[in-house]
Amino acid sequence: MIGLKRGRVELVPYQEEWRKSAENIIYRLKKLLGDTAVDIQHIGSTAIPLIHAKPIIDIAVAVRDLDDISSYVKVLKQNDIIFRGAIISGEILFVIGNDEMRTHHIHVVKWRGPEWENYINFRDYLNAHPEKAMLYDSYKHKLASQFSDDRRNYTAGKEEIIQQLLAEASIWKRNPV
Repeated sequence: MIGLKRGRVELVPYQEEWRKSAENIIYRLKKLLGDTAVDIQHIGSTAIPLIHAKPIIDIAVAVRDLDDISSYVKVLKQNDIIFRGAIISGEILFVIGNDEMRTHHIHVVKWRGPEWENYINFRDYLNAHPEKAMLYDSYKHKLASQFSDDRRNYTAGKEEIIQQLLAEASIWKRNPV
């Protein structure tokens, strides 16, 4: 299952099709963006096999300068990748899907900027530390049961645990054990 009604929060167990879908989208994005994309990675909970996730695939696209992506908005739209807004919190968001159902979120961020580092470190840290992944998973379940029709509050509720795990991931990255 890939895709979720806009605004809904539903967590499902890891599915191998998420990895395959991410690989397909990464391939498409590399073809469309060429060298403008310095790196493209599958991120978010769907990239952490041990935990449950909303069935929306998150992809991070690293660019040298966020302005570089503006010339690609039209070609991305022609390929069903829709621009969702200007630079917000250091990233530009694109989606695949429509107003009702989203299947993919494409986060364009600055190469080696804090957003890129956070996305990659968070994923890698949780994949390397199953007990931390399960801690995060339990938080998500609690919030999902509270906010099943309120993605904004669900996301806000995760902020504290995400910041804690990002701090741990930053230390771990400097001294992996």
